[in-house]
Amino acid sequence: MTVIGVLGGLIGVPTGYALHGFVMPLMGRAAGTSMPAPVIDVYEPSQLILLGLGGIAIAALGALIPAGWAARARTATALRTE
Repeated sequence: MTVIGVLGGLIGVPTGYALHGFVMPLMGRAAGTSMPAPVIDVYEPSQLILLGLGGIAIAALGALIPAGWAARARTATALRTE
């Protein structure tokens, strides 16, 4: 799960950042106005790093419940469930 979280953070955060920078001015032009810089420049690099780390933390926490169940379950029960 942690690997999935890392990959999601590495792919999702830059993609979201790029799409935000592309879509917001496009929406402004479609509405016949320009977007001020504070609307477009929302994220700082430190915030992007925290967003990526948040993805890892969520993935690790999401893996704790199934891992705890598997650790407590008997082997035959766990294999039958899979």
